[in-house]
Amino acid sequence: MIYALSADSISFPPVEHAEPDGLLAVGGDLSPERLLNAYRCGIFPWYSENSKLNYKGSRILWWSPDPRFVIRPENVHVSKSLKKVLNSGSFEITVNKAFPQVISRCRHEVRTRQEGTWITKEMEAAYNALNRLGYAISVEAWLADTGDLAGGLYGVLLGKAFFGESMFAVHENASKAAFVTFMKMLEKAGCPLVDCQVETDHLRSLGAEFMERSEFIEIISAASKANTIDFSRI
Repeated sequence: MIYALSADSISFPPVEHAEPDGLLAVGGDLSPERLLNAYRCGIFPWYSENSKLNYKGSRILWWSPDPRFVIRPENVHVSKSLKKVLNSGSFEITVNKAFPQVISRCRHEVRTRQEGTWITKEMEAAYNALNRLGYAISVEAWLADTGDLAGGLYGVLLGKAFFGESMFAVHENASKAAFVTFMKMLEKAGCPLVDCQVETDHLRSLGAEFMERSEFIEIISAASKANTIDFSRI
């Protein structure tokens, strides 16, 4: 059953009521309160104003797939070629130094085999608001020789739980370098897993795998209540 969310409440129906494809609810808004409640419940927004993802005219769709595609930081796979890139010093990796630029590049990045980007103008504004509140963070890969932004990723951080949203690269291996470096940081900080949301060959090559939704929610529920990771100390 697909639920229509009330504008008067930020609550969600039980995730067990989601459709086989993971679609749980439609409507609502992208307020910080609703977004944070969604992530804590194992739910995320995913839609496009110009694609078949829209449902009965609703602009915002909420998902909770089962199983969930995740990666444990300690299980991240680093190929020999990527190790060479990391050891070469080609990129400088930073955390939360250029969030608006990263999400903007993710939004406008051309994706093959997709109907444009799912990051709408509305979503970009919502996650920039979460960043200002300290809940959304970015990871940047800068070219060491020029200082140009070469790639990066962003997502939502609740305690020690990280929910990945999107990544981009304008230079080969830039997003992979940012991702792998960040996974090592998360492992050191005690993050149990990263939510990858949607299965991709790229993420699977880095070590992502499926996990039962019930186990996923149990883990993130505990992790999200922990003290928020301070990356300046890692």
